[in-house]
Amino acid sequence: MNLQSRETRRVIVIGGGASGLMAAGRAAETGASVLLLEKTDRPGKKLLISGKGRCNVTNTRELDDFIAMYGPNGRFLYSAFHRFFREELLDFLQRFGVETKSERGGRVFPVSDDAREVVKALEGYLAGYGVDVRTGDRATGIGVREGRVTGVEIPGKFLPAGAVVLAAGGASYPHTGSSGDGYRMAAALGHTVTKLRPALVPLVVYEAETAGSMQGVSLRNVRLTSFRCPADQIDPALTPASDWGRGAGRKRPPPPVIESRQGEMMFTHFGIGGPVTLLMSLAMITALETGPVSVSIDLKPALNDQQLRQRLQRDFEEQSKRSYRNILKGLLPQKMVDPFVGLTGIPPEKPGHQITGPERETLLRLLKSLRFNIKGPLSMEAAIATSGGVSLDEIDPRTMASRLVKGLYFCGEVVDLDADTGGFNLQAAFSTGYVAGEEAAKSV
Repeated sequence: MNLQSRETRRVIVIGGGASGLMAAGRAAETGASVLLLEKTDRPGKKLLISGKGRCNVTNTRELDDFIAMYGPNGRFLYSAFHRFFREELLDFLQRFGVETKSERGGRVFPVSDDAREVVKALEGYLAGYGVDVRTGDRATGIGVREGRVTGVEIPGKFLPAGAVVLAAGGASYPHTGSSGDGYRMAAALGHTVTKLRPALVPLVVYEAETAGSMQGVSLRNVRLTSFRCPADQIDPALTPASDWGRGAGRKRPPPPVIESRQGEMMFTHFGIGGPVTLLMSLAMITALETGPVSVSIDLKPALNDQQLRQRLQRDFEEQSKRSYRNILKGLLPQKMVDPFVGLTGIPPEKPGHQITGPERETLLRLLKSLRFNIKGPLSMEAAIATSGGVSLDEIDPRTMASRLVKGLYFCGEVVDLDADTGGFNLQAAFSTGYVAGEEAAKSV
């Protein structure tokens, strides 16, 4: 076979993230000649920072619960997961010497807590099957003739190929290489790219001065509830007693509640962040398109109003000679004390025995419903994932092949799939990459 013939029968993978690395390795393992193009100086950059450098590769949830974490679009993944799911991924990692462990919430990490081990395993996979990895080469377009892929354009050159796997990532964390190139290339070929939004992202509040006064405070076991209304119209009685959100809860709460989750969150100089904020961010960003959105933070979710009322009365009676500010120190983190003094309007030096019943009720309402109006998310660059992407209607879920262009395959974050944190996004990347790589190899 001459050089030209061999080049037109090869597979080119665009993007060296989780899905692209898996696709390139699987395509080569299936028997194809494979070229991987990564525009940065090395593959796997986003993998290296995932899970705070520990790389949360997957989750132990059962299949149906796993699928639920992606929302309505999750059904698209059933076929890919039946071919390559958690068991196959963990076997693959073990094959390259990466032992794994499961932690709280079903999260699965390398035993070493080192993302570099996962990247090294994938690089070993590619090296073992002779994948040609070129770094610093940025794909600018995909060539098509008569409805079929012909190759990939890079600055000053055209690289012939019989199949192309587009694994260029999303638009978040652009310094890792995910800068939206894949969306532009897909759209240029006639594919629909659904609206892009930052997902798993901190939120900016209008009351940034108040939030900033508590900057750095991390709260555990609080309930964050989002509402489709301004903060001053929130009815705390509507706060659900259990979680509701994508992948959590079966009974939808009544409007205007959007989502509600209990867990950890934190205050920042611009608003709110932390795990539960990130999980709820996409639903709030979407709701902001049609009207105001606010949040209520229940700082004492283990106590109902009556129980908290009794506790406050007891605290103020037992500490009757202490100042209001000092009594608050037993109820709140130190950095929240002065902001609460201001928000309640009770004089900080007022002794406990002089605090009136109505004043205790003011404090109770604030402890059970600390409210903020949501202004919007931080920029896409600050998001962990991108919501939106190449329309699933234009991709065959059995093969990850384009329904519009023969020889074109998609995988990873460039596709309109995103999930909550916990290893779900990486599992989808590995699974769709595996299928796309195998099918691309078969096609040539």
